[in-house]
Amino acid sequence: MLTIILRSKILGSNSINAYSQRHYGRGTPSRADEALGQSEIFLEFQERLSRVAPVNRPTLLLGERGSGKELAANRLHYLSKRWQGPFLTLNCSALSQSLIESELFGYEKGAFTGAAQRRIGRFEAADGGSLFLDEIGNIPMEVQEKILRVVEYSTFERVGSSESIEVDVRIIAATNADVKALVARNLFKQDLLDRLSFEVLMVPPMREREEDILLLVNHFAGRMAVELGWTEIPRFSPEAVRALEEYQWPGNVRELKNVVERAVYRSNSPRITEIVFDPFFSPYEKKPSELEPKDSASDAVSSDVSDLLTRPLKEAVWGLKVQMLENALEKARFNQKKAARLLGLTYHQFRGLYRQYRENED
Repeated sequence: MLTIILRSKILGSNSINAYSQRHYGRGTPSRADEALGQSEIFLEFQERLSRVAPVNRPTLLLGERGSGKELAANRLHYLSKRWQGPFLTLNCSALSQSLIESELFGYEKGAFTGAAQRRIGRFEAADGGSLFLDEIGNIPMEVQEKILRVVEYSTFERVGSSESIEVDVRIIAATNADVKALVARNLFKQDLLDRLSFEVLMVPPMREREEDILLLVNHFAGRMAVELGWTEIPRFSPEAVRALEEYQWPGNVRELKNVVERAVYRSNSPRITEIVFDPFFSPYEKKPSELEPKDSASDAVSSDVSDLLTRPLKEAVWGLKVQMLENALEKARFNQKKAARLLGLTYHQFRGLYRQYRENED
């Protein structure tokens, strides 16, 4: 059953104690609470996830950075028949080949320099439960071969041992890479991909979940207020709400959480008016106008227009559209809704033009 916090409930009371008790009880906020949404695309994803969770087969999660792949893996485990067993994770992008092999399969005493005693690996520790392998696209080919054997035969050997160990582990894998392209470049084994993809779940990005933005904004704001010991629930000004809704969220839920928590933390009152999307922006950097001759930009535009006048009409019209589109996107810092307004287009019209632009670019 999905956890959904309605916006009206969050904004309907100014008591932070009531909010804290309602959502967290007396304990610490759970990361599972962050899997929130009411948009159709989010609910469809959760329905597919719930359907495959009880099936004892590997599952592959594909999604952009920060979109919630680990939360989805966690939910897959706790909705499965293995929910009472261990749920272990391993980020494969942070380890070298030798370390990944040792972490996954363990090692015997004396297997290599520094191996002072036997150590069990993640597969062995996850016996009877689930193992979440994040960023599987970074796993070296030699280690992929050993993982394939575990998937097919449920056996492996520790590093430095020839003794086979049997385990009962469900593998949940995830990546933000184009894994089929990795296969084509011989960087990922097709056999392993086939075994891991009994079901492939596409985690929806935040930009496709517009109905969930305010839901998550209020949720993260309430959590931060509890952490800061506030007595009132944060409220966002109309301008702040508009900025949050129009932003494209390239970092997805993770970025949204950081932006909202930062806004609450920096505010001197429960009314939030300032939203900082880029914490690295420096007010001391020189503006482009200060670095270039004053007429350089206008000269460049004049040159581009002059070039268009030499082309056939159809090509020139398209070239002008491309220039205006790119200029609007740059001015709007690649916020597509703002760029649409700058061009005097509806968002739907802008998306159609942008798709045409991308197709011609490819």
